[in-house]
Amino acid sequence: MDLNFSAEDELFRLQVRDYFKNDYPKDIIAKVSAGKSMVKADYQRSEQALAKKGWLAVNWPKEHGGPGWSVVQRYIFDEELEIAGALNVIPMGLLYFGPVLYTFGSEAQRERWLPGILNSTTFWAQGYSEPGAGSDLASLTCRADRQGDEYCINGSKIWTSYAHFADWIFCLVRTDPASTRHDGISFICVDIRSPGVEVIPIRSIDGEHHLNRVEFNNVRVPIENRIGDEGKGWHYAQYLLGHERTSYAHVGARKAELALIKNAARTAGVGGSSLLKDPLFASKLARTEIAVKTLEYTTLRILSATQVGAAPGNESSILKILATECAQAVSTLMLELAGADGLTEKAVSLPLSERQGLSGAMCTEKYLFDRAQTIYGGTTEIQKNVIAKQVLGLRS
Repeated sequence: MDLNFSAEDELFRLQVRDYFKNDYPKDIIAKVSAGKSMVKADYQRSEQALAKKGWLAVNWPKEHGGPGWSVVQRYIFDEELEIAGALNVIPMGLLYFGPVLYTFGSEAQRERWLPGILNSTTFWAQGYSEPGAGSDLASLTCRADRQGDEYCINGSKIWTSYAHFADWIFCLVRTDPASTRHDGISFICVDIRSPGVEVIPIRSIDGEHHLNRVEFNNVRVPIENRIGDEGKGWHYAQYLLGHERTSYAHVGARKAELALIKNAARTAGVGGSSLLKDPLFASKLARTEIAVKTLEYTTLRILSATQVGAAPGNESSILKILATECAQAVSTLMLELAGADGLTEKAVSLPLSERQGLSGAMCTEKYLFDRAQTIYGGTTEIQKNVIAKQVLGLRS
């Protein structure tokens, strides 16, 4: 694999960089940099600014509304977005459901739902995990019973990110109660405002409201809201999970965070001394930089084998492990850098250095939130099983 970018790719990078410097909403970048909580309107305005440029659904093929970029251009765009400090898109519609919809959905379904995703007027949530079915998703029990031209859905979904922002939720539900494991699961879309749907907030350990529990009590859903064939939902879910696990890479964000850590560490030691001269801290920083570089090369390798719009396959589990462990390593360094300042209250915390844009509270919040990274989206243990069985061909 050639790791050098072509002259055309570097010119594209400059164009993307110029856009985020001059045309992307500056107040959103400032809000991200300050570690402030985002509301739905922030995401919508950010995504609509990208949509106006034609740069929102960057992983979609051109025939479905994407820009038709190469995998290298997509990688460069994602990296520059995060280095600029812009807001990442909410992935459920754009990165997860969209590819399933244009690959397996009917023409009527594509006409109905793709435009709202592409112009960020319709937000989606993902109904996968349940109170008794997390990493072992095949054991889900949320039921959709066929009643004439409708399904009647009963059950619970949990850890549902941004369901409080969503207009629709796509769910894995069991349409054949006599089936076990992967059989009899269907992929159904539900208007989240339907009678019988209740969204219950879950506050995470960082104090933020990202997550929810979603209850379904006799929710009526027309049959035309089912994607593909009845009982084939697990197949569509596996396609989606390839896109989901690849989206965790965030190489640009890790590079930007390491740059902040280095800058702040120069004056963060006792008496304003440089933590970079501390052998233990310097060693941890070096190991983390190597891990991020490994993540970058692995991301490029997996993307280079992927056609535009296609799912990366089971190799994405490798990337998911590397990406989430890198995120935790970086946030651990941040917490160590913050020291006692990390214990200050969010409302009164002072920057470690206003020039570097880090505060103790931000470091602590990131550390706490990142503890979940090796759990959500399929635990590290589950990913290792996938790699052993599906990539290496091993059997117990």
